[in-house]
Amino acid sequence: MDKFRLDNKTALVTGGSKGIGFGIAKALAEAGSALAIVARDAKKLDEAREKLSAAGRGLQVYSFDMSKTDEISDLYDQIVNETGGIDILVNNAGGTRRGPADTLSAEDWNFVINLNMTASFTLSQAFARERIKNGKSGKIINIASLMSETVREDNAPYAASKGGIRQLTKALAVDWAKHAINVNAIGPGFIQTDLTQALWQDDAFNKWVHWKTPWARWGRPEDIGNAAVYLASAASDFVTGHTLYVDGGLLSTFGPSTW
Repeated sequence: MDKFRLDNKTALVTGGSKGIGFGIAKALAEAGSALAIVARDAKKLDEAREKLSAAGRGLQVYSFDMSKTDEISDLYDQIVNETGGIDILVNNAGGTRRGPADTLSAEDWNFVINLNMTASFTLSQAFARERIKNGKSGKIINIASLMSETVREDNAPYAASKGGIRQLTKALAVDWAKHAINVNAIGPGFIQTDLTQALWQDDAFNKWVHWKTPWARWGRPEDIGNAAVYLASAASDFVTGHTLYVDGGLLSTFGPSTW
């Protein structure tokens, strides 16, 4: 359907060189969007550029650490100048520090909140200011988590940050609807990537995921990419403030003793 096409659009994807971020970038490119990808690892960026260049769309890559939140606005200005403008923003970059809550340092807490929440807010703000100034609509897609709704032990900063992303998504959606800027989030389930390799190679945990997920499989980066195409496209123009869980039904089965 034409409403799902992204021709003549440009998307900025943070953390877009691998895993879920790469899956999103690939899906957006296949739907017709030009791309700007931000990631820390220059080598991974080069690999992503090579893989995505086959899509035949415009592609720019930027090696940047999203935890440097005081430099994000300058980065965004550079990207806008070099691409001609960003229509779709995907706040995917993130990280975690794990451990019992009583053992975590203030630095652990601040690192996770800064990278997962502050960076997303700061980049969204830069995006919205430019769109509003120029009278243009836009789409923002944040990456939430199952832990936006429920928690696993030893994950206090991450759970707090992803719960915050869910609420931030709602708040920005309300603030910017009058400017035709949609703000939504995707909450991935257990997705099979390099980052989760230790989990899906653990026989007991792998069996648990298959047992607990109604679709009886791990998610794939392309599952998240497909959802991103919908939220980036005209097909979702009346959808805002929503977190779309792409988890094979896993969240619907959770109870306090099953996580």
